[in-house]
Amino acid sequence: MNTALSTAAAGMEAQQAWMDALSNDIANVSTTGYKSLRVGFRDLLYQSPGRGGAAGTATGAGAAAQIVGQNSAQGALEATERPLDVALTTPGFIQVQAPGGGVALTRDGNLQIGPDGQLRTATGQALEPPVRIPKGVDPEDVSIAPDGTVSAGRRALGRIPLVEVTNPNGLQADGENGYLPTAASGPVRTAVNARVQQGTLEASNVDLGTVMTAMTEAQQGYALAGKAVTTQDEVLAVANGLIR
Repeated sequence: MNTALSTAAAGMEAQQAWMDALSNDIANVSTTGYKSLRVGFRDLLYQSPGRGGAAGTATGAGAAAQIVGQNSAQGALEATERPLDVALTTPGFIQVQAPGGGVALTRDGNLQIGPDGQLRTATGQALEPPVRIPKGVDPEDVSIAPDGTVSAGRRALGRIPLVEVTNPNGLQADGENGYLPTAASGPVRTAVNARVQQGTLEASNVDLGTVMTAMTEAQQGYALAGKAVTTQDEVLAVANGLIR
């Protein structure tokens, strides 16, 4: 493929990847505990110029976009007055059972009591280790301390597992408003200083104004790269006509 054409096409692909990430943020603007995506751009392969090229220069093949992590900024805290709702007020995560086994991490503290009495997230994932609410205990009588300790009256029922990782940007999204630990994130460990607030939920940290501005930039970049493709195609058409 013509180098100029492939470079312009790579630019279109990069802007589309950025647009996809922004669209995902907009779709989750109302998702509890959601963290907006961070997108970075990197240069594609550079190579030394061929015969006739200027010494000390190199030609590249365009750019590519990739998700480099999540924006860890705290979302707004919204009071719900619901006893089983908790919001993390510090860095960290709630540890839950992953759908495919193992553990997953989430900041969605919209907890429910499952049929088995276990506290579960809104997507049905049980806390890991589990916390069980005995039959006959009114959810209104459940209290949750800042360190995650769950109790009913003077009876301690368990503790919400609050954890952290060394590199949150290395976590992998699990599609359930949570994340899976990876080698890049480092191992999961107990978060000593993590705190929660009962009767509150952390809103998504997506800033619609910022996202819409970025989306306009992505659209303009896509259009510019598309114009470059069209121009190069026209140049090639003229060149082919001269050859004939």
